[in-house]
Amino acid sequence: MSRQSKPKNRKTLRNTLITLAVIGAGALGFAGYLLHKADTALKQMSQPIETVSQKPSDTTPVAETKELKPMSFLLAGVDSRDGSGGSMNTDVLMMVSLNPERRSATVVSIPRDFELKPKAFGISNQKANYYYAYYNNQDKTTSLTKTREFFGSMFDVPLDYMAVIDFDGFREVVDELGGLDINVDMDMRYVDTWDGTNINLKKGLQRLDGKNTLDFLRYRKSNRGTEESSDIARNERQQLVLDKLLNKMTSLGGIAQWGGILEIAGRNVKTDIPADTLRKFILSFQKLKPDHIEFMNIDGRWDGRFIVPKEEDLTAAIAALRTQLGLPSDSSTSAAGSSSTVTGSTYSILSTKFGIDPAQKKPASSPGNSTSTGSSTSTGSSTSTGSSTSTSSSSSSSSSNSSSNSSVTPAYKSR
Repeated sequence: MSRQSKPKNRKTLRNTLITLAVIGAGALGFAGYLLHKADTALKQMSQPIETVSQKPSDTTPVAETKELKPMSFLLAGVDSRDGSGGSMNTDVLMMVSLNPERRSATVVSIPRDFELKPKAFGISNQKANYYYAYYNNQDKTTSLTKTREFFGSMFDVPLDYMAVIDFDGFREVVDELGGLDINVDMDMRYVDTWDGTNINLKKGLQRLDGKNTLDFLRYRKSNRGTEESSDIARNERQQLVLDKLLNKMTSLGGIAQWGGILEIAGRNVKTDIPADTLRKFILSFQKLKPDHIEFMNIDGRWDGRFIVPKEEDLTAAIAALRTQLGLPSDSSTSAAGSSSTVTGSTYSILSTKFGIDPAQKKPASSPGNSTSTGSSTSTGSSTSTGSSTSTSSSSSSSSSNSSSNSSVTPAYKSR
């Protein structure tokens, strides 16, 4: 090597080290900025620890172990806009089981019009979207914990935490991320001058801002000549958007927007996750984000003002949530001291908690032939029973309207 080339190489090495140092300092500065934003947001989001009762789950809380154990959540979306009536009814309701070790999750959408029969709680039969508002009107400081415990007991799935997001905050998050690319499955038109709703979407692939993404999620009725949707189809759209949102938030561009997202969350999200645990979740977000998500819909038929699902769809959803937590799918869905399993004929027990249709008796199959419950679409290594769609990557929409009969329609198929 010549003497002239050595100084040149040393200069290149020095410039590279300086560049890496600047990048490293910038990364550390950004991390510090995010932690500052996170601390501010966590104080706003998390309920005081003394209002959080003992967790019902028999899994180990994440804050007490270095390993990330399976955990479960109840997620709800509410509308507090002027003109919405301030009812705090949950238009979006999902139960989520997350297994960080397997990097997998199960998401079950609960139809807002699903009839619950909480006789054991001394509460009247109502739609599923009623009960958070019921507890919130009683006591805002304990509403999250009591609602979580209520749904966990009703479905016999131990729920560790609950989070409620205001729809206005959801709109802001999507705008902060620059919108979402959504394949709108149908023309959507609905106007309500009372609460300011003005849904006007055309079928096809397009980038939706926060307002239009929220309209896509909420569309069901039409008063302007477009075809109406259904509660089930709306659940499928919610699952699609959740998957798109998670993928975009964890992209390089999405991570750069986390400061703004944390500010929005602080204003619009309430949760009973203790602040220290929530901080660990944020720092471990890449480990917590599942590679494979199984989305399940509890489909059904209309009976008066309620949706009535099939027994086999409900039991399959319960079993999937429990299995993801590392619990046996066999569940003591007890009523009046009785017990059974979610994999057997449980109509006599489940019908005391929910309005459901009994499973139809199937003819005995010949040896070597297998039968399955419901229908499912899955990708990746896992398979599922019941009404489900699994995805291991970002997905495109192929949502279809559910008929009045209890037919299973996957929310979307992964690419």
